[in-house]
Amino acid sequence: MRQLSIPGAWLHKPIAHTDNRGTFHEAYRAVALARATGRALTLAQANVSVSRRGALRGIHYAEVPPGQAKYVTCLRGAVLDVAVDLRIGSPAYGRWEAVRLDTYNRNSLYLAEGLGHAFLALEDDTTVMYLCSEGYAPQREHAIHPLDPQLAIDWPTDIPLLLSDKDATAPTLDEAAEAGVLPSHSVCLAYTDPRSAEGC
Repeated sequence: MRQLSIPGAWLHKPIAHTDNRGTFHEAYRAVALARATGRALTLAQANVSVSRRGALRGIHYAEVPPGQAKYVTCLRGAVLDVAVDLRIGSPAYGRWEAVRLDTYNRNSLYLAEGLGHAFLALEDDTTVMYLCSEGYAPQREHAIHPLDPQLAIDWPTDIPLLLSDKDATAPTLDEAAEAGVLPSHSVCLAYTDPRSAEGC
C-alpha cells in the first residue's frame, strides 16, 4: 500500500493473476492494511452504490469519535475518488488528493477517521463498495459542498454533475469550521493508536 499526500489515506494496488479463465486479485487483506496503516479495519458495515455518469457523491465524513474509516473499491465502471483532509489543526488541512478507481486498475482507497470522502462516477452503472469501520449513524454524519471554491477540487469539466439535495446544500469548509462540526486533528490523534496517529 502507498500513502497518499493526505495523511491517513492509502492506495492499494493489487496484483492481478491472469490465465485463460480470467483474472484473480486480492482486493483486501487485513494483515497488509494493518501493516501499512498501523491498525486494523474493524468491519461494521459494507455499502454498495450504483451511479450514473456524472453522479457526484460527497464530500462526506463522520464525527470523531468514533468516526468512520472506509475502504473503497470500484467493482464496475470508473470513479474519480477524492480524499480531503477536514481535520482542524492538521498540517494538511484543506488539502485533497484524487485517484482513479476502476474496473481495470482494481485499486482501492483506505481513508482514516476524520477524512472527507467524495467521488465522481465517470461511467454509467458505476458500482462502488465501501467497507466501513462503523455503521451508518445519521446524527453523526456531515457533508461539505464538493464544489467549494476554497477546496477547488479539480473535477472533470466535460461531465454534467448530478448532486443530491444534501450535497448541493452542504456548507463550505469555512462554514463547517465556523459551525464547529469539523473533526479535530488532536481528537483524531487521541482516538487512534500512536502509529496511526500520524495518519489521523
